[in-house]
Amino acid sequence: MKKTLLDVVFMSEKRKQMLLLLQDGPQEMEYLLKTLDTSRQALLPQVRILEEHYLINHCHDIYNLTTLGKLIVNEISSFLEYINIFGEDVGYWGAHDFSFIPPNLFNRINELGECKVINPPLMAIYEMNNDFYEASKKSKSLCGITTFFYPKFPELFSELIAKNVSVHFIVSKNLLDKIRTDNYADFERLINSKLFQFSLYTKNMDFLSFSYNDYYTKIRPKKSNGEFESKYLLCRRKDQFDWGKELFEYYLKDSVSIVGI
Repeated sequence: MKKTLLDVVFMSEKRKQMLLLLQDGPQEMEYLLKTLDTSRQALLPQVRILEEHYLINHCHDIYNLTTLGKLIVNEISSFLEYINIFGEDVGYWGAHDFSFIPPNLFNRINELGECKVINPPLMAIYEMNNDFYEASKKSKSLCGITTFFYPKFPELFSELIAKNVSVHFIVSKNLLDKIRTDNYADFERLINSKLFQFSLYTKNMDFLSFSYNDYYTKIRPKKSNGEFESKYLLCRRKDQFDWGKELFEYYLKDSVSIVGI
């Protein structure tokens, strides 16, 4: 009796990996054996199962996906990307409110690649993540949205501007009021720089912060019960830049530029 397609794909790591290897196009058996670190004798039974279920075919020892195989493998790849995102931290994702991300972007959350939950020590709660900051200094730009104030914001922004990094931040109304009261002079100087842009979000922000540079995306949501906490997500991937840019622009369209504190 034939196996179900679910069993064919996921009940054997060799079958799954072979399908993924063929996603890039036809491959010779020798390449598959070397990449999978296995023998022909061990792989052939799995090959037969894939052929019996019309997922692959071969000619002259060159294997490729069938039309059905291509369809299924495309879905497998997306599924595995989501698994890679959530991974062992699925509890964090489940316990936090991500409704501030528009549905069309959340459906593409797999574009962020591997994300890690960062739990900063108590003494570092009000400091910027060092990996993120060092990457920002090498980036062309740093963009962010925040409802709370890092004490070192003026110092960090000034250093980035000195390194010719373009900085654009969107803040909540409450945070803008705090800046006007406590950090007027610092931000007045920043706004006078051509590399610093400052905007006010005109609607309610139902999250703590979000920022991205050329290398990382950092997301700090509220917990599902509305509570605040210091843990946040740090995601890194070469092609995640557009995702972060799209989320930033989603909030930018409902923001107004601040030209003076």
